Amino acid sequence: MDFLETLLITFFVTVMIFTYCFKIYVVKGESMQETLFSGDKLIVETLPFTKLSQGDIIVANISEARLLDDSGDLYDKAVSHKTIVKRIIACEGQSVDIDFSRGKVIIDGEELTESYTSGLTHSDEGAFTGKYPVTVPSGYLFVMGDNRRNSLDSRSYDIGFVSVDDVVGKVVFRIAPAEKAGRVK
Repeated sequence: MDFLETLLITFFVTVMIFTYCFKIYVVKGESMQETLFSGDKLIVETLPFTKLSQGDIIVANISEARLLDDSGDLYDKAVSHKTIVKRIIACEGQSVDIDFSRGKVIIDGEELTESYTSGLTHSDEGAFTGKYPVTVPSGYLFVMGDNRRNSLDSRSYDIGFVSVDDVVGKVVFRIAPAEKAGRVK
């Protein structure tokens, strides 16, 4: 009886942890290469009090793009639902500028050191064209894919700023493929 009881408790605790604390997510697309690849399986921490910081990789469900109008006010644009995996480039209150001629991202006046990117940030077509630098509104994030040439992210009219309420969680671990298993940075 003790073995069966232990087995049931272990099963129950495991189910509770993966229902309320963690989710497994499979990467789709190339936007996070060379950090993450299509088909990678990730463990995402979903605890509501998880602190999100610049540099964290997140999963978010997007159904509205949060953009700035010509006067700099935030507005929502309905878009088809998508789940994204991106890196937080700036958090609320931070200033984001992009020097498209040099392909560099500048946060709060400091050039971002980005050893994880695949290519420079050159595309100046998008949600905030002509509006940089932009300040990330309270309750929002500015996110980008590591593969800057092939990423639908905060620069896009289909994403814009990401509400912290839309964040599913923070990526903490890659479980597959086995040869790449480990913490994700």
